[in-house]
Amino acid sequence: MQDAANTFDMPLSGLATREAWLDKVAEVVDEDGYCEVLGDRHAAIFVEEGKTLLVTFETHQGIAALSEDAQPMGWDMVKALGWSSLCLVSDGDTWFRSPRVYGYFDRLVDDGFFEEFDQVIFYGAGPCGYAAAAFSVASPGAKVVLLQPQATLDPRIAEWDDRFRRMRRVDFTDRYGFAPDMLDAAERAFVLYDPEIEPDAMHAALFTRPNVTKFRMRFMGDDLETSLMRMQVLYRVLAQFSADKLGTLSLARLFRARRTDAGYQFNLLQRLTTDQRDYLTVVLSRAVLAQRNGRPFRKAYQAAKARARERNTPLPPDLNDAD
Repeated sequence: MQDAANTFDMPLSGLATREAWLDKVAEVVDEDGYCEVLGDRHAAIFVEEGKTLLVTFETHQGIAALSEDAQPMGWDMVKALGWSSLCLVSDGDTWFRSPRVYGYFDRLVDDGFFEEFDQVIFYGAGPCGYAAAAFSVASPGAKVVLLQPQATLDPRIAEWDDRFRRMRRVDFTDRYGFAPDMLDAAERAFVLYDPEIEPDAMHAALFTRPNVTKFRMRFMGDDLETSLMRMQVLYRVLAQFSADKLGTLSLARLFRARRTDAGYQFNLLQRLTTDQRDYLTVVLSRAVLAQRNGRPFRKAYQAAKARARERNTPLPPDLNDAD
């Protein structure tokens, strides 16, 4: 087997079509795994390296947006930690509701594929988080990390989620259907979500299970995966989970990285200014302006200070007229 750090350093960006990308992937993994097309919109990419297997569900578009080299995120763990990687990739958001995908996992189960690894971790975000939960049942005892997952899009259960109306004709009641039920065989699962996004919070509530830990990440926005990767937190979550060190306390410590994250700071600023929380707006703006020059924060700072003095409401005691 070739050295993973060298084999998987090859960039896959700049390829014109999804088919060309899959052809290049197949060439890269030829000696260490395989790339199998599963119908028109799905494929499975396997890389065998170590005894920990990371199963990720990703979209082709997401890979292109999040990776400079257009590589599945599991390849970073192959290079850094020597893990094995199984990436299920879709063309767009499909929630992986495809008989070809069902059949692929059936075959893995029949072949005892997951039993060859000491540890299996399933991961996905949003629609891919739904799939990670749903298909984790194929590997009893697996660990699962889900970012803002949907539990189902069956309108009889989730009619309140009107973000994906086009998917209401898709059957979410047959095999690998209701994602929270599929987690019953997992060793442990973590559901990370922003409770300020009401549909995400409602889906998270459906995942309430004894083996599921839900962790709230307020003001992170509707693309939690991108935010956690920008904060360099996501891979640390997976690594700590692998080492049995992940819990609410360790997640809270990792989440402290938000304090210097521009996306989080701006989301929080929007909420504070909308609610006209002038005292807190001043505190936040000054903290951010001490880190960098941010025009929205300077503007919000001046407006909050003026409004508070006009209303004779409290401001931080160390604030003087020259500020």
